[in-house]
Amino acid sequence: MGRWIFAISLASVISLSSLSAGALPLTATEIGLMLRSGYSSKSVERELVQRHFVGSLDLKQEEALIKAGASEELVAAISSGAYALSAADSAKAEHQISDLNRKRAVIAESSLKADARYQEQVLKERASAAKATEGAAAAADFLTGSLVRCQNGHIVPAEDDALSKKKLILFYFSAHWCGPCRQFTPKLVEYYKRVVEVHPEVELVFYSFDHSASEMEGYMRETGMPWLAIDYNKRQDKQSLTQIAGKGIPALFLVERTGRLLSNAVIDGKYVGPDKVLTDLDAVLSGKSTQLAQAH
Repeated sequence: MGRWIFAISLASVISLSSLSAGALPLTATEIGLMLRSGYSSKSVERELVQRHFVGSLDLKQEEALIKAGASEELVAAISSGAYALSAADSAKAEHQISDLNRKRAVIAESSLKADARYQEQVLKERASAAKATEGAAAAADFLTGSLVRCQNGHIVPAEDDALSKKKLILFYFSAHWCGPCRQFTPKLVEYYKRVVEVHPEVELVFYSFDHSASEMEGYMRETGMPWLAIDYNKRQDKQSLTQIAGKGIPALFLVERTGRLLSNAVIDGKYVGPDKVLTDLDAVLSGKSTQLAQAH
């Protein structure tokens, strides 16, 4: 989404640049802007020699230019018509400037509308994620009766109280068909075994994106997944979890037992990867994270 709004903004800049590439004659307003941005009167005169001046100066405009830094000689030269176009060229230039301003207004309005649509989409996504987090609240109750584990090479139902004493729960989204997932899962298995041995209050729940129950079970056996998993045939009732995790895999997010989201592999809609979540969990467990200090 961020790349989309950036592309629109860039297109607007390019369009405006191309519209003004013809170096149209200067107006009193543009000369005032040049002076206020640091142009000297001599620099403005050099521009006027090349581009000329369109329109006329009234007393109010003369005072405005002098206030902006114009020398009396510059104002006098403009007023005398020293840089003026012929009547025919002046009319043509004024028409071009009017057309340019109209096109600029259209582009500016389009950019504002695009930005408004982007902001609306961001708010919708955040609201959806917040709702999904509420749906995952009280994780133990939310998952009761839906969990399995790999035991002696067989996939068996997990105990109803498997999460009852857990304070921190990782949700892992992965699939055997996903190459990066197959690379990350062994690392996660090693991390899980090391952490849980010291911190039994931590648990992980696997949500499969495999194409079938047999593929999921084969993946669990092949990698020796030591953690819990959501029964493949009961994933439909737990799809609110995927709204938090986003669309990229492998993905992780970390919640308290209450369901409060502590860390995610997705930040403001951008996938940053699961390693961030493991780093955040390490900070929580070591007590280095003051923001998450109440999580354990």
